[in-house]
Amino acid sequence: MQVYGSFPAVRMRRMRRDEFSRRLMREHVLTADDLIYPVFVIDGKGRAQAVPSMPGVSRYTADKLMSVAERCLKLGVPAMALFPAIEPSLKTPTAERQRIPMD
Repeated sequence: MQVYGSFPAVRMRRMRRDEFSRRLMREHVLTADDLIYPVFVIDGKGRAQAVPSMPGVSRYTADKLMSVAERCLKLGVPAMALFPAIEPSLKTPTAERQRIPMD
């Protein structure tokens, strides 16, 4: 047996020499199948509203969600998470919110 170096200076790659073997044995792979697309929903019809704090992100009315879902399907993203935009007047002020104890 011939020793080429000592670990960790030299790591032997006996099972990872070929690209096929590396793909077969890799531990973590992230694909579009692992993603969930967040969609922000607003009341009304036929509207899209940019979210100023998130460039490239918009809020959509329910009738516009189908085009967003079609785009997700084309990209291979299997799920969407819907987040409703709530009118500020309907929200409870921060100081009055009930705090839930974390055990």
